[in-house]
Amino acid sequence: MESSAADRSHHRVPLSEVVSDCVKRWFQDTLREAKSGDVSMQVLVGQMYYSGYGVPRDAQKGRVWMTRASRTRSSVWKVSDKHPGYNASDSDSDELKGDS
Repeated sequence: MESSAADRSHHRVPLSEVVSDCVKRWFQDTLREAKSGDVSMQVLVGQMYYSGYGVPRDAQKGRVWMTRASRTRSSVWKVSDKHPGYNASDSDSDELKGDS
């Protein structure tokens, strides 16, 4: 027996909750990869902490992760204040000088 649209609507999850859950899971997946030593994921975790994306904002934890990543790639500090996912390569260095 099929339920009516009205019955199904009571079981719908608001889109904002779905997106929030996805972002939290993205943070957890990223954190797992960062802990395993993936430098790009360490940068992303730092950005996520700095911006509060998928996790409560925590600049101190953001600095810890950016410092860890900078041991391998010193250019990571250039993207620490960027939105999560922005991961400039060393070839972007000249472009980023004007961003400060």
